[in-house]
Amino acid sequence: MKQKLFFITLIVMFALSGISHYAGFGAIIEFIFSAIAILFVAGFLGKATESVAHYAGQRLGGFLNATFGNAAELIIAIFLVREGLFDMVKASLTGAIIGNLLLVLGLSVLLGGLKFKEQRFNIQLAGHNASLMILAVIGLFIPAIFVTSEHFTKQQDEFLSLTVAGILIVAYILWLVFSMITHKDVLAEMEETSADHGEEPAWSKRTSIIFLVVATAMTALVSEWLVGTLHTFTTDFGLSELFVGAFVIAIVGNAAEHSAAVMLAMKNKIGAAVEIAVGSSLQIALFVAPVLIFISAFSGNTMDILFTPIELAAIGVSVFIAKSISRDGTTNWYEGALLLMVYIILGIAFYLV
Repeated sequence: MKQKLFFITLIVMFALSGISHYAGFGAIIEFIFSAIAILFVAGFLGKATESVAHYAGQRLGGFLNATFGNAAELIIAIFLVREGLFDMVKASLTGAIIGNLLLVLGLSVLLGGLKFKEQRFNIQLAGHNASLMILAVIGLFIPAIFVTSEHFTKQQDEFLSLTVAGILIVAYILWLVFSMITHKDVLAEMEETSADHGEEPAWSKRTSIIFLVVATAMTALVSEWLVGTLHTFTTDFGLSELFVGAFVIAIVGNAAEHSAAVMLAMKNKIGAAVEIAVGSSLQIALFVAPVLIFISAFSGNTMDILFTPIELAAIGVSVFIAKSISRDGTTNWYEGALLLMVYIILGIAFYLV
């Protein structure tokens, strides 16, 4: 019954979003419908990905959840790049990183910890994730420091941005090879798979893949409609592009990760939840952001990799506390509450900018 109601609401909101876009109902109404629609579409994407992940295994399943969970952010960002809204792109990437590390991981750890006193996951995986998060901070921090030098030309700025972007992509690909192939057994989780709990996926393998493709296509459409309303929305409500990008777009785009990670944590599968939340942040920093820089270069207007001091501080703080909490391979509800508190502090600060 719940699933039937979900699909009815999904179809209705998707239709209303499309109608408001093509019938010209106005940017504010279109934004509201599109924002609500993308929440349901992201939820559909999360369900489809979780079902596919059941057949793929936990490690690959966590990667798929993170990848398709980031589809909304990537698609929204591509449309923003096409519009030349580079500041909002960087803000949305910042929001996606801190949203996954603080909001998604925080909610997962909090709600999972309220149900289970202590939850454990692979401590070696936690260590490697921490190192990768620090690499991501270095990759974003170094260009911001050096390019501020008066000796840097625009051409040097673009060259450094593209070079760093390429290195980060290589680092991410090597991480996939390391974690999925050469050291797959070392990093394997000790948790039971969902099949061991007698759970069955929502759909068959073929249906799950079809729904995954359909959900991704729906995400692309609603994302394009949503982006078209952002300028009017930010102007009418007096909000900064930084806040809208880092929190409004990021929260909407993270809906798939929210649902998947929290549900897994409440089933005592905190390892898979961490894989989604932290893995998604790493994917944004090491793959999505660099790919967007290359996409902008191919379009003839290269977006640099220079994040503002505010964005770098937010990312650095998020990485610091997430690393501190996850380093011992155990979590409890109090640690989840701490992550959420940091997210609220950052949200208030971004709103006041």
